[in-house]
Amino acid sequence: MNEDELKGKMREVKGKAKQAAGDLTDDEKLHDEGTVDEAAGQTQADLGRARRKVGEAIEDIGERIKK
Repeated sequence: MNEDELKGKMREVKGKAKQAAGDLTDDEKLHDEGTVDEAAGQTQADLGRARRKVGEAIEDIGERIKK
């Protein structure tokens, strides 16, 4: 897991917590902020996962070339 994946997951959890807090307090704005944070976190985590996969593929190609 790389830094983007970790930060994305943390932002996702933060967003879910904001949504729950917004629901408990009937604060629609807080709930909406949580929804945005959750979506942004998912996107960041997905980007990090894609970057990691590309890096692994490049390493694999490099190993194959060495043989």
